[in-house]
Amino acid sequence: MNPLLARLHPYPFERWRALTHGITPNPALRPISLGIGEPRHATPALVEEALRQGIGMLSTYPATAGDPALRAACAGWLQRRYGIEVDAATQVLPVNGSREALFAFAQTVIDPTRPGATVVAPNPFYQIYEGAALLAGAQTAFAPSDPARNFAADWSAIDEATWSRTQLLYVCSPGNPTGAVMPLSEWEQLFALSDRHGFVIASDECYSEIYFRDEPPLGGLEAAWRLGRRDFRRLVAFTSLSKRSNVPGLRAGFVAGDAALMKAFLLYRTYHGSAMSPMVQHASIAAWNDEAHVVANRHLYREKFAAVTPVLQQVLDVRLPDAGFYLWAAVPGTDDIAYAQGLLAQYNVTVLPGSLLAREVAGHRPANPGTGRIRMALVAGVEECLEAARRIVSYTESLR
Repeated sequence: MNPLLARLHPYPFERWRALTHGITPNPALRPISLGIGEPRHATPALVEEALRQGIGMLSTYPATAGDPALRAACAGWLQRRYGIEVDAATQVLPVNGSREALFAFAQTVIDPTRPGATVVAPNPFYQIYEGAALLAGAQTAFAPSDPARNFAADWSAIDEATWSRTQLLYVCSPGNPTGAVMPLSEWEQLFALSDRHGFVIASDECYSEIYFRDEPPLGGLEAAWRLGRRDFRRLVAFTSLSKRSNVPGLRAGFVAGDAALMKAFLLYRTYHGSAMSPMVQHASIAAWNDEAHVVANRHLYREKFAAVTPVLQQVLDVRLPDAGFYLWAAVPGTDDIAYAQGLLAQYNVTVLPGSLLAREVAGHRPANPGTGRIRMALVAGVEECLEAARRIVSYTESLR
């Protein structure tokens, strides 16, 4: 067996299942889950129709690089969304969802023979970043979130010695679970660090199309373009249709950026067997070329968050995020696990304890930045989310 597998931590949902083993939720109340960030709005009809049309394409092997029409659709979306220009032939690759690509990318760019090979990520974070780093033979370092800056990552907490060993930096904007969006000044800081130390930046942007202000979130490629880095050197952005278009089962997205990195990533993916199904490519083209369903989807989330957030603010320290579909709330006391266990047992509502989404880092206060917080995924309908919020209010009031 690969000895690096032993370095992996249990996934947050596995840990939560173990922590709730033996708990019997209140049978008088129907279960409501705000735990998993799985979009539950309706799949757009145009995507379903494109899938049906693509069935006849299954008789041929797809190219790993994807159909030129799909790469063109992705490049066109980047131009419309961010006002940037990319070469569809050399700077865009289709991927089977951003999760597999975020993992595979580390296997492409990490050189484990270099002493102290390091991957830096925010904390709390999406656990794929850590797993990708460990299985690539690297070590990890985490930048804590700063509550004073809407839980943005505090990159100044990473010392120069660590940056000098860093080969890959994962960023997530809008962030999971905090919903924070990185401003241009933060991107400028990271680009300067990348230039000084030579590390690659992987920008996870799968929540970019769910936002609550009039101005859409800034993307990594857009930031580079504004700052004159139009070759996107040492930068790759990852995006997905799962949240944007409510198709988590489609497993479709794309990566774009530095042409040299794309060439290496394509080589890796060719051997890895990562070609996207032709019918999924056909459906993806339809989705990337249509914005009406995205606007409608965003409206549903805005309506939902506007209804639910004030209810929860009666008892929890919580505020509307910059973007994404999570609420990152402080709970009474500091034991987020006990709070979530009690909520499940008494009110049959599932939330995810924040400490399961982060790592303890010595010298940081708190050592685990998720301590005393919960993540709530508002992915169900408005009424179901409101019912969950009312139960959370009742449960929290009972603790006083």
